[in-house]
Amino acid sequence: MKVYPTEGIRNIALVGHGGTGKTSLAEAMIFNTGATKRLGRVDDGNTVSDYLPEEVKKKITISTTLVPCEYKNCKINVLDTPGYADFYFEVCGALQAVDSMVLMFSATAGVEVQTQIIWEENPDTPKLAFINKMDRENADFDKTLAAIKSTFPDIVVPVQLPIGAEDNFKGIVDMLKMKAYIFEAGTGKFTEQEIPAEMMDDVETYRMELIEAAAESNDELLTRYLEGEELTDAEILQGVKEAAAAGSAVFVFCGSTLKNMGVQPLMDFIVDCSPTPDRNQLVAGKDIQTEPLCAQVFKTIADPYIGRLNMFRIFTGKLKADSVVYNATKEKDEKITQLLVMTGKEQSSVPEMNAGDIGAVAKLAVTNTSDTFSVKAKPVVVAPIQFPMPTLSTAIEPKSKTDEDKLSGALQRICEEDPTVEVEKNVETKQTVMRTMGDTHMDIITDKLSRKFGVEVVTKDMRIPYRETIRGTVEVEGKHKKQSGGHGQYGHVWIKFEPNDEEEFKFEENVFGGSVPRNFFPAVEKGLQEALEEGVLAGYPVTRIKATLYDGSYHTVDSSEMAFKTAAKLAFKKGMEAAKPVLLEPIVNVEIEIPDSYMGDIIGDLNSKRGRVMGMEPVGKKQVVKAQVPLAEMSRYTIDLKSITQGRGKFRMEMDHYEEVPSQDTEKIIAKVKQEKEEKEK
Repeated sequence: MKVYPTEGIRNIALVGHGGTGKTSLAEAMIFNTGATKRLGRVDDGNTVSDYLPEEVKKKITISTTLVPCEYKNCKINVLDTPGYADFYFEVCGALQAVDSMVLMFSATAGVEVQTQIIWEENPDTPKLAFINKMDRENADFDKTLAAIKSTFPDIVVPVQLPIGAEDNFKGIVDMLKMKAYIFEAGTGKFTEQEIPAEMMDDVETYRMELIEAAAESNDELLTRYLEGEELTDAEILQGVKEAAAAGSAVFVFCGSTLKNMGVQPLMDFIVDCSPTPDRNQLVAGKDIQTEPLCAQVFKTIADPYIGRLNMFRIFTGKLKADSVVYNATKEKDEKITQLLVMTGKEQSSVPEMNAGDIGAVAKLAVTNTSDTFSVKAKPVVVAPIQFPMPTLSTAIEPKSKTDEDKLSGALQRICEEDPTVEVEKNVETKQTVMRTMGDTHMDIITDKLSRKFGVEVVTKDMRIPYRETIRGTVEVEGKHKKQSGGHGQYGHVWIKFEPNDEEEFKFEENVFGGSVPRNFFPAVEKGLQEALEEGVLAGYPVTRIKATLYDGSYHTVDSSEMAFKTAAKLAFKKGMEAAKPVLLEPIVNVEIEIPDSYMGDIIGDLNSKRGRVMGMEPVGKKQVVKAQVPLAEMSRYTIDLKSITQGRGKFRMEMDHYEEVPSQDTEKIIAKVKQEKEEKEK
């Protein structure tokens, strides 16, 4: 692939709900350039962009892929993104690297959730819309267009109208060129014809909308238009180009990506009208070709054989192979050996890349996603990409000793590749907990661990870090006496145990007359601290307790620190059993952002989870519900919330405090712990 100048580069992301045809569009685009000899299909598992085994198996896009198309002396860097909520982070990274997006709509399904979320969360990014699947049963262009217009506040203007629908779909009318194009299914080839007479009324109506949108992009054109002056075709095209580049209007196209119908006119529009790299918001007002280097990594691919592969977008300046760049985020130099152009999984090298281009580099030492390449003398750090927070927690365990040895390194690679995976070793529950975006995301991660790194894991429910405490006050004796020839062991204490809501653990001594020598006090305290690690109800750590050593006895020969530690532990066990022990559970603060229409369902669900609603407040067009809920009830909330809101809700939570577990739940927890112990012993 040749090196393209900045003005010959277009960067565009294909985004939308799963199943709307993004991958098929990318496939048709690259086929139309002659780079591939056959039109791949998702169902056949032979597309350029969906090449991962998991993608072929599930027939969905999981990872953003770059598919550069060389067309009309331009390089269109196409980023094909996933359409499922669990992989939304891939969309976030891709949108940081492009200058505009094509939002995909199904002519049979209309406006779907993920498409709506992407549109609403990226209001300033220039957009095109493509109504796909016009050849499918129940395809309805007018209904889908009306849904788009009623859902979003933007100016939405068709550039094309379909000729026919369902089995009779055969082409499009281009209202910029005022011509009809009849397509030969599967080939991308078409013949130019006059517009069918029966469509002229609709065409004239929509062309007026197109002219209005073009005029509104330019003050001079608008003045002439309002004064009744007729604009030339060249002026209309220039106005449309300005509106598309500025994002002041969303232009709508249609076709069938699977049959490669309507794709080439879209490609023409992208080359002619979509924004060039110097229109990107991050470089507004700069001469991006003469400015020093500034590039950002938007995606990292971890490979067990070639190591890390970092994909980047150059915002300003030029990047050359066999050069040294400065990672301004990590404040480290990095050696660039080869500059790579990715086409799906295929790689080709180029000597340099200009401002605006997208490429990849392998085997860097410290660079990761969101890092900025810059010049050491004039460092610049681009704001990090805002990725969603993972909310589904799952415990993982290695299947075998061999897997255990390799797990740590494999997890590190997974986290480098995926910014929404978090791994934590919970010392308290002795589990390795992985946080992901959802159950599908978790399935893909375990598949990757097995396929890429040869590590088999078992997934389990995350253990809840319960606590134990006491509600009563008791005074108990602990005596450890053992004779085994020679010196024996003797430790004897009386300890008062009582609730203490102010501190985790408080130890005091109130011994008179030297019944327990002062030098044994630390041993008693240490014995109690060790005993706190395991309570008497279900073996959970003990908290909120005060212990006062007030009496005891000792032996001048047989007493030792170890003996008094043991005596203290015996007293603790006796005291816990007698002082009305109770279980405590973690309570989390939860903030749930939802459309107003789901408010009743969400509050009802929180009530069923023993939650307390603390308040509600509007944020933009949505409502934020604040509540306190037991952590045990929130372990699968990611999945519950998706179900209740059809994927339109999101939430975050953080630990707040501990509260007493209701008695009926306490019995269940104790029974479960007992069962787990029995199974482990077997």
